[in-house]
Amino acid sequence: MRNAVIIVAGGKGLRMGGYIPKQFMVVGGLPILMHTIKRFHEWDADACIVVVLPESQQQYWQELCQEYKFDIRHTIATGGKERFHSVKNGLAAVPVECELIGVHDGVRPYVSTEVIERCYDAARRFGAAIPVTPVVETLRHLGPDGRSMTVPRADYRLVQTPQVFRTDILRRAYEQEFTTAFTDDASVVEAMGEEVCLVEGNRENIKITTPADLR
Repeated sequence: MRNAVIIVAGGKGLRMGGYIPKQFMVVGGLPILMHTIKRFHEWDADACIVVVLPESQQQYWQELCQEYKFDIRHTIATGGKERFHSVKNGLAAVPVECELIGVHDGVRPYVSTEVIERCYDAARRFGAAIPVTPVVETLRHLGPDGRSMTVPRADYRLVQTPQVFRTDILRRAYEQEFTTAFTDDASVVEAMGEEVCLVEGNRENIKITTPADLR
């Protein structure tokens, strides 16, 4: 059985305050996106890796691969208007023999291989799995009247990626029409009535979004 991962890297870097999209910023001697790809290759050297990039960034990515002599095999798919459409385009590039597909943010290079393994193993058994971490800060709910109240944080979890699914489930989910309620891949799958298994994530698996994250 072959595994696949769709790595979505469509950021424009606006919240970073610079002109270089955040997935191409260099950390530890390599662009962030290369670190992310390497992590999945370290977990499974035979995994099919699909990287989704806006068409306007693909040439630059090829130049970076040459500059850094980055030779991990991967397929490029073109990003869409929303993340939903980008993942759908990535799905079209996944070989039919892949039985499990993960979807991962290109700017989450610190996911551990143990978390990746847990997600794929749970998806193999239950059909759909996502990594989560506990909420450690106090949460308040804002009501429509402008008032707020504390909610029990033990009832909530923070969601990470990779979100992993059996291929048949994910392909069927992405045949649905897009709605703004689709905030991640799990929400797309749940819209069909499928249940999603939660597995333990790793707190270092942050999504690099701001200059503080980059530091």
